[in-house]
Amino acid sequence: MSKRRFETHAIRTQAERSQHKEHSTPLHLTSSFVFDGAEHMQSAFAGETEANIYSRFINPNSTEFIDKMCLLEQTEAGFATASGMAAIYATFASICQQGDHILSFRNIFGSTHGVLNKILPKFGITSTYIDVNDQEHWGNFVKPNTKLVYVETPTNPGLDIVDLSELKQFCETHGLLLVVDNCFATPYLQQPATLGADLVIHSATKYLDGQGRVMGGVVLGKAPLIEEVFAFCRSTGPSLSPFNAWVLSKSLETLAVRMDRHCSNALELAKRLESHSGVTNIKYPFLASHPQYDIARKQMSAGGGLVAFELKGGIEKGRSFLNGLNMCSLTANLGDTRTIASHPSSTTHAKLTEEERLQVGITPGMIRISTGLEHIEDIWGDIEQALS
Repeated sequence: MSKRRFETHAIRTQAERSQHKEHSTPLHLTSSFVFDGAEHMQSAFAGETEANIYSRFINPNSTEFIDKMCLLEQTEAGFATASGMAAIYATFASICQQGDHILSFRNIFGSTHGVLNKILPKFGITSTYIDVNDQEHWGNFVKPNTKLVYVETPTNPGLDIVDLSELKQFCETHGLLLVVDNCFATPYLQQPATLGADLVIHSATKYLDGQGRVMGGVVLGKAPLIEEVFAFCRSTGPSLSPFNAWVLSKSLETLAVRMDRHCSNALELAKRLESHSGVTNIKYPFLASHPQYDIARKQMSAGGGLVAFELKGGIEKGRSFLNGLNMCSLTANLGDTRTIASHPSSTTHAKLTEEERLQVGITPGMIRISTGLEHIEDIWGDIEQALS
């Protein structure tokens, strides 16, 4: 049998069929599972036998979703969580100990800033920010207690690109783990583990679901590291519900076709915005004008569904633009079938100071568009009239 392709893995990886011989995996809405006897139960709890025990940490629906994601990301193991932020926190909390230090790129999601700056310091875990475009000075921030480097690429919301091959070399030089948030690219466009990442994180709420229905997260990577994540989550309980796991596993079946449309719509939108007189600083990874265009082309198969741009006129023009939209949604999500517009300065990154926002390129007039699956002419028509 020839090696199966991405789309086939996403569709044909399924839990073992029951005696009913169902074609589509059923929901396993149960909190616990029964055993054949005392010996079977003892060996399951001791980890000597693979068995479903308790849905707080293992369930056939979650297992199917994890197995698919491991194949798509080309990793050894994984664990699914209740949200993307649960996946990020579980990774930090399980891999780091009191006294450890994290190097993080400054360009990250606002809630991740909160975990690094407000929550982890309570447990003696500190962090330092480094800049995407300051490679020659990254080494100056490494400390004897630095444990890992955390990065998003493309970044949220500025869509900067980090060269993962070069970053892996940096991590190997300094003996650090590399943790990559691959939420914006998805495994269809980019597979960080093949470029050297030790762990890969997703907010499954975004493109993996793709329709704005359920919350979820997943951590994937090398088996010894995932064992640490599993042990932490088994005791603390930030696990994915069986229902959400079932939805997400079904959603992966259409990930490839959805991402093809997201990417084609986003690229066309970026090109049209680039020639609009009321817009400046358009950022899209597969536009030749993007500062890291060559890196994006090297490690991504397409540019993704997000477009960022600056409105001439600053924050007041930004408000006017958002209020002028008729079709596009104003909501706290991305990766949906429906096009979404947001103003990062006043929403996702509002808890940062103005100085911190400017350091990562979030200006008062920045708009982020999560390009949906509607017809491009309808998307453009709404955005163009709002710009006017």
